[in-house]
Amino acid sequence: MTALWLVIDLEATTEEGGWPLAEMEIIEIGATLVDASGHELDHFQRFVRPLRRPHLTAFCRELTHISQANIDSAQPFPTVWAQCERWLGPHRERLAGWASWGDYDRQQLLQEWHQHSLDSLLAGLPHHNLKQRFARARQLPRPVGLNMALQLAGLSFQGQQHRALEDARNTARLLPLVLP
Repeated sequence: MTALWLVIDLEATTEEGGWPLAEMEIIEIGATLVDASGHELDHFQRFVRPLRRPHLTAFCRELTHISQANIDSAQPFPTVWAQCERWLGPHRERLAGWASWGDYDRQQLLQEWHQHSLDSLLAGLPHHNLKQRFARARQLPRPVGLNMALQLAGLSFQGQQHRALEDARNTARLLPLVLP
């Protein structure tokens, strides 16, 4: 039975110049379940309705191409996360770990789990920062963005940047280059 990896990407509320993590809320979850070669077996994508700042800034809408209507019709994080956990449940035994491009996604999830008093099966699995692993594997002086990493690997970004599922899928394409 081959091990599976979960690659997650989040989009969150923000403004030009960025907000502190504590002020951001998830507005989209994208996850792809892949084998060690980066081949997708299943995926999950949902919009999430933010509660503290329910109106997206113009900058956030332009960056993510997520509309206010997408968010207004979405469920809040606890409901969406429960859906994600149910989707992931059947694959739990085969999960070797989960990964994201950088550490932001892990920190944002930890914050939201804590704020909503939620448990997650991911909390007990190792998280891999693929941005750091890629930089080490390529002996780069410092980590680079996802688009640059794809270019360095001879790949081009597929889909719309700053959309959770597309970012997760592109990150997963780099997984075989950084796994031990």
